[in-house]
Amino acid sequence: MADCTFETVTHSVYRWIISAPEPWDAAAEEISKAWTAAANAYRETHELASAQPIPGDAVRFHVRDNAIVIEYTTEE
Repeated sequence: MADCTFETVTHSVYRWIISAPEPWDAAAEEISKAWTAAANAYRETHELASAQPIPGDAVRFHVRDNAIVIEYTTEE
């Protein structure tokens, strides 16, 4: 029998998806609201104070065909 350990790692991806249909794309106000919601959720998930900055690479923006996606990932 092998001498080893076993572990399970669970990733959770949190996404805020902003519709960006042609020809007008996404409104800045909608992106701002989604970013605020994502930042607040990230701080809550990681137990950060509201004034504490979020690490620069923690929350990402992605572009899809008809949407902008804001997301972060956690690992357990």
